[in-house]
Amino acid sequence: MKNNLHQKNVYEFGISTVLVVLLILILNPFHFWMPSMIVDTILVLILVFFGMFATYLLQESVFDEREQYHKILSGRFAFLSGATVLIIAMIFQEIHGHVDPWVFSALVVMILVKIITRIYIDRKY
Repeated sequence: MKNNLHQKNVYEFGISTVLVVLLILILNPFHFWMPSMIVDTILVLILVFFGMFATYLLQESVFDEREQYHKILSGRFAFLSGATVLIIAMIFQEIHGHVDPWVFSALVVMILVKIITRIYIDRKY
Protein backbone atom coordinates (compact mmCIF):
# COMPACT_ATOMS: atom_id res chain seq x y z
CA MET A 1 0.00 0.00 0.00
CA LYS A 2 2.85 2.39 0.79
CA ASN A 3 4.37 1.84 -2.67
CA ASN A 4 0.98 2.39 -4.33
CA LEU A 5 0.57 5.67 -2.43
CA HIS A 6 4.05 6.75 -3.54
CA GLN A 7 3.20 5.94 -7.18
CA LYS A 8 -0.01 7.97 -6.96
CA ASN A 9 1.90 10.94 -5.53
CA VAL A 10 4.59 10.75 -8.24
CA TYR A 11 1.92 10.52 -10.95
CA GLU A 12 -0.03 13.47 -9.55
CA PHE A 13 3.13 15.55 -9.06
CA GLY A 14 4.35 14.77 -12.59
CA ILE A 15 1.09 15.72 -14.29
CA SER A 16 0.72 18.84 -12.12
CA THR A 17 4.27 19.95 -12.88
CA VAL A 18 3.87 19.53 -16.64
CA LEU A 19 0.53 21.37 -16.52
CA VAL A 20 2.01 24.30 -14.59
CA VAL A 21 5.01 24.51 -16.95
CA LEU A 22 2.69 24.53 -19.98
CA LEU A 23 0.54 27.24 -18.42
CA ILE A 24 3.63 29.35 -17.79
CA LEU A 25 4.85 28.75 -21.34
CA ILE A 26 1.54 29.90 -22.81
CA LEU A 27 2.08 33.26 -21.12
CA ASN A 28 5.40 33.50 -23.00
CA PRO A 29 7.12 35.28 -20.09
CA PHE A 30 10.48 35.61 -21.84
CA HIS A 31 9.06 36.46 -25.29
CA PHE A 32 10.73 33.49 -26.95
CA TRP A 33 8.14 33.15 -29.68
CA MET A 34 5.43 35.03 -31.42
CA PRO A 35 1.91 33.57 -31.46
CA SER A 36 1.97 30.79 -33.99
CA MET A 37 1.65 27.07 -34.33
CA ILE A 38 3.64 26.47 -31.13
CA VAL A 39 1.01 28.36 -29.11
CA ASP A 40 -1.70 26.14 -30.58
CA THR A 41 0.37 23.08 -29.70
CA ILE A 42 0.84 24.28 -26.13
CA LEU A 43 -2.91 24.92 -25.82
CA VAL A 44 -3.68 21.38 -26.96
CA LEU A 45 -1.09 19.99 -24.52
CA ILE A 46 -2.66 22.05 -21.72
CA LEU A 47 -6.05 20.52 -22.51
CA VAL A 48 -4.59 17.01 -22.60
CA PHE A 49 -2.71 17.35 -19.31
CA PHE A 50 -5.63 19.05 -17.61
CA GLY A 51 -7.80 16.16 -18.75
CA MET A 52 -5.28 13.72 -17.28
CA PHE A 53 -5.18 15.70 -14.03
CA ALA A 54 -8.98 15.86 -13.81
CA THR A 55 -9.22 12.13 -14.51
CA TYR A 56 -6.75 11.44 -11.74
CA LEU A 57 -8.74 13.59 -9.31
CA LEU A 58 -12.02 11.89 -10.21
CA GLN A 59 -10.53 8.40 -9.79
CA GLU A 60 -8.73 9.24 -6.56
CA SER A 61 -9.64 6.90 -3.72
CA VAL A 62 -8.73 6.89 -0.06
CA PHE A 63 -7.82 3.99 2.21
CA ASP A 64 -8.11 5.51 5.67
CA GLU A 65 -9.26 8.55 7.62
CA ARG A 66 -5.89 10.28 7.38
CA GLU A 67 -5.92 10.16 3.58
CA GLN A 68 -9.54 11.36 3.56
CA TYR A 69 -8.58 14.31 5.77
CA HIS A 70 -5.62 15.17 3.51
CA LYS A 71 -7.86 15.04 0.43
CA ILE A 72 -10.44 17.32 2.03
CA LEU A 73 -7.81 19.74 3.31
CA SER A 74 -6.06 19.99 -0.06
CA GLY A 75 -9.43 20.65 -1.73
CA ARG A 76 -10.18 23.45 0.71
CA PHE A 77 -6.79 25.08 0.19
CA ALA A 78 -7.14 24.76 -3.59
CA PHE A 79 -10.60 26.37 -3.54
CA LEU A 80 -9.55 29.20 -1.25
CA SER A 81 -6.36 29.85 -3.23
CA GLY A 82 -8.22 29.94 -6.54
CA ALA A 83 -10.93 32.20 -5.14
CA THR A 84 -8.32 34.52 -3.60
CA VAL A 85 -6.44 34.86 -6.89
CA LEU A 86 -9.68 35.58 -8.77
CA ILE A 87 -10.77 38.21 -6.21
CA ILE A 88 -7.35 39.90 -6.39
CA ALA A 89 -7.58 39.84 -10.19
CA MET A 90 -11.04 41.45 -10.01
CA ILE A 91 -9.78 44.16 -7.65
CA PHE A 92 -6.79 45.00 -9.86
CA GLN A 93 -8.90 44.95 -13.01
CA GLU A 94 -11.54 47.18 -11.43
CA ILE A 95 -8.85 49.66 -10.36
CA HIS A 96 -7.67 49.77 -13.97
CA GLY A 97 -11.18 50.28 -15.27
CA HIS A 98 -12.44 46.97 -16.63
CA VAL A 99 -13.18 43.58 -15.06
CA ASP A 100 -12.83 40.64 -17.40
CA PRO A 101 -16.14 38.73 -17.36
CA TRP A 102 -14.26 35.41 -17.40
CA VAL A 103 -12.65 36.18 -14.04
CA PHE A 104 -16.02 37.03 -12.54
CA SER A 105 -17.64 33.97 -14.14
CA ALA A 106 -14.95 31.61 -12.85
CA LEU A 107 -15.40 32.87 -9.30
CA VAL A 108 -19.19 32.60 -9.49
CA VAL A 109 -19.00 29.05 -10.89
CA MET A 110 -16.54 27.99 -8.17
CA ILE A 111 -18.83 29.32 -5.44
CA LEU A 112 -22.02 27.89 -6.95
CA VAL A 113 -20.51 24.45 -7.48
CA LYS A 114 -19.19 24.45 -3.91
CA ILE A 115 -22.65 25.31 -2.53
CA ILE A 116 -24.59 22.93 -4.79
CA THR A 117 -22.19 20.06 -4.14
CA ARG A 118 -22.38 20.60 -0.39
CA ILE A 119 -26.21 20.60 -0.46
CA TYR A 120 -26.27 17.48 -2.64
CA ILE A 121 -23.80 15.58 -0.47
CA ASP A 122 -25.57 16.60 2.76
CA ARG A 123 -28.90 15.30 1.40
CA LYS A 124 -27.51 12.12 -0.13
CA TYR A 125 -25.29 11.04 2.75
